[in-house]
Amino acid sequence: MTSFRRRDLLRGTALVLASHTVARAGLIAGGLPWRAGASAPPFNRPGIPEPGAWQFFTAAEAATLEAIADRVIPPDPQTPGGKDAGCAVFIDRQLAGPYGQDTGLYTSAPFAKGVKQQGAQSAVAPAQLYRKGLAALDAHARGSNGGAQSFTALSAERQDQLLHDLEAGKVQLEGVEAQTFFEQLLKDVQQGFFADPLYGGNRDMCAWKMIGFPGARYDYRDWVSRHNEPYPLPPVSIAGRAEWTPKRS
Repeated sequence: MTSFRRRDLLRGTALVLASHTVARAGLIAGGLPWRAGASAPPFNRPGIPEPGAWQFFTAAEAATLEAIADRVIPPDPQTPGGKDAGCAVFIDRQLAGPYGQDTGLYTSAPFAKGVKQQGAQSAVAPAQLYRKGLAALDAHARGSNGGAQSFTALSAERQDQLLHDLEAGKVQLEGVEAQTFFEQLLKDVQQGFFADPLYGGNRDMCAWKMIGFPGARYDYRDWVSRHNEPYPLPPVSIAGRAEWTPKRS
């Protein structure tokens, strides 16, 4: 997880995530045929999620996760980092909803550690993993520094080293499998960065602008075969663009 290669990794990851979004895009006439979150959180009120008013995280947990997001995706002069892109907001809303409780997945025994391709083999749902993992990470940071510094108080370099050690399996966290927790963090932060802004991350479509992804435009066939040319039009969210909102008289 070296810092100089992070954005190269993000650009590669975006190709997979973006292609999934393209496959689901289509022409919608007369407004959206559904209201987001009509029956379940995290979207139990209209509008795109905004920072603050955490639905799952405590303030301390949110601060830790925002610090992590900014180390996984550090800001640069052109693009906000994971914090300002809203990755923590995205994860918060997901954990507050069905995703956080593994709704719809088989979660009964037996549990056996399998190969990576078999996915998670655990009774611990994402919401539980985050609650335990963030607390254990903060406790480890304090324990490694004489009880004086939480993760958010560490320097960027020390935060990087701790996350690198988690990824490499060099750190043990109390009550949590450290590598499993890191893999969950990495995946969710990346998804929050590249997901449609409707879900709380990718604020102002900053990640899509970075990679030149058109978003949920209904038709850009004229550009499919025009390789190595920058796409000139701004990206579009599932919810549209702010300037498309009709003015009320």
